Amino acid sequence: MDLKSLILLPKELKVTSSKFKNTQPRQKSSQIITEDPSKPIQLSFRNDLAETYNEIAQYGTDWFYNGPFAKKTEEWMKKNGGIIKARDFEKYQATYPNPVQTTYREFTVVGMPPPSSGGTHVAQILNILEHFEIKNIDSNSHKFYHLITEAMKLAFADRAHWLGDPSFTKVPQGLVSKEYAKSLAKKINPKKAGKVKTHGIPQGSTEHFFNKHTTHFSCSDNEGNWIAITATINTSFGSKVIIPGTGVIMNNEMDDFSISPGTPNAFGLIGNEANAVAPGKRPLSSMSPTIVLKDNKPILSVGAAGGPTIISQTLLTLIHTLDHKLSIREALMKPRFHHQWQPNQIRIESTAGQRVIDSLKQMGHKIYIGGHGGATQAIGNLGNGLEAEHDPRLIGKAVAFPIKK
Repeated sequence: MDLKSLILLPKELKVTSSKFKNTQPRQKSSQIITEDPSKPIQLSFRNDLAETYNEIAQYGTDWFYNGPFAKKTEEWMKKNGGIIKARDFEKYQATYPNPVQTTYREFTVVGMPPPSSGGTHVAQILNILEHFEIKNIDSNSHKFYHLITEAMKLAFADRAHWLGDPSFTKVPQGLVSKEYAKSLAKKINPKKAGKVKTHGIPQGSTEHFFNKHTTHFSCSDNEGNWIAITATINTSFGSKVIIPGTGVIMNNEMDDFSISPGTPNAFGLIGNEANAVAPGKRPLSSMSPTIVLKDNKPILSVGAAGGPTIISQTLLTLIHTLDHKLSIREALMKPRFHHQWQPNQIRIESTAGQRVIDSLKQMGHKIYIGGHGGATQAIGNLGNGLEAEHDPRLIGKAVAFPIKK
């Protein structure tokens, strides 16, 4: 491996100066995009980042966690009032917890465990929806939007109270139990919007516990290996800080913690003590890399970018493909909607249609007509051969590489 330069960002993308209004004290940050952030982008040459990748390829992860990168970061932090030290890198350890797993109809759905909330709440919502004949409900009808929205509200209320780093807080395994989902499903009124005042209490909540600039990609190969990977630096361009000479953008994941109970973060999410800041603690996320099995064989890998809408995007893709038997492309083109309990509103794409929007209002839902929320990527073998799709709303594409033997 010898990368001379990384060339990023196609000319179709444009960046306005407002995107970088917080980078003026750190001019290096805006220069990774263009010398003049107000002008359209053509190409961005990331020579320093290419060199960082070369160093990691040659010297391994020690170069990053125990060597020059950690030291450069500490030096920059000292000069600029930061608190990260080289020993923070040395102490960091990746964890390998068991994935969250549930069944949905004839499928097995496998997702990411806490401190991501994605796997837990995708599973929880699917478990709730098993008590409704979703596959027989027109996905263009207000009833479809209503039932899924009500399930989302119940799950996100639980997220706000229960979810956090399981190394620091007790996250009940009962959140993904079938019995708990049955009790939540009974709370849903199919005729009108319900008021979810607080979280639920899953069985075993005192004894059985789990031990916005995001990227997702899904892959499979000719040997039957499937992966779903989601990575994030949180909001657009993270903290808008680059460690000089490395090309590495620092994240702003601290925003994923709950500053105080009931105080919303950048995505409007609220949390509780379970997700309070603590030394060495991992913040709660919504990342939802998901793999679906049928007869113990993988048939779908899906995930998304977009803050809390990652959960709803992933969920909707699963429902459209597994229940309504749509192709992946058809599933990704369907209108999106999202409800995260607080604020109490459905964020919905205008492509849902005025008739659906008006009907939801009549049922008591508050509507916010917004954008797509993010980007979903998926690859699957749903009966018509292998299909890979990139979200049609954004620039990008799915590709296949020939296998060299």
